[in-house]
Amino acid sequence: MLQSLASNLGPWTWWIIGILLLAAELVAPGVFLIWIGLAAIVVGALSLLLWEAAFWSWQLQLVLFAALAIALALAGRRFYARNETTDEPLLNRRGASLIGRTATLHEPIREGRGRIRLDDTWWPVEGPDLAAGTRVKVVSAQGRDLKVDAA
Repeated sequence: MLQSLASNLGPWTWWIIGILLLAAELVAPGVFLIWIGLAAIVVGALSLLLWEAAFWSWQLQLVLFAALAIALALAGRRFYARNETTDEPLLNRRGASLIGRTATLHEPIREGRGRIRLDDTWWPVEGPDLAAGTRVKVVSAQGRDLKVDAA
C-alpha cells in the first residue's frame, strides 16, 4: 500500500513527508524534527529533478535522506549550541548563584560541617569550625554543599 502510494505521488512523497515533519515540530517543538523535515524536503527537491533518472532508486533516496537527516541534525545542534546565550546564566545552577552571599550560621560548623539558611532553604555548609551565629560568606558550591569562610 505504501509503495503504491509513493509511486503514485512520485517525487511529491518526500515533500509531503517533509511538511508533515515540519508540522510535527510546530505541534511538539524540540528543534529536532525540523532537521529531518528539511532533509526530506531536500530529497524531494532532488527527486523533482532526478525522478526519471535510472540511478534514482528508492534505496538511494532513503540512504540520501538518512545521511542528510544526520548531517543537518548535527549541524543544527552545533549551530544552536554556539549561539545559545542567556541573560540568566546561573538559572539552573542554584548553588553557584549563591556564591558571594553572606548568611548567619544556624548550626555551628563542627568537624567541617554545619548549616545555614539562605532565602527559604537550609543549606549544608563546609568550612572551618565556627560557632552558631557567626556571619559566613559562600565562597564556592559543589552540588548541594556550599563552602563558606568567616565573613
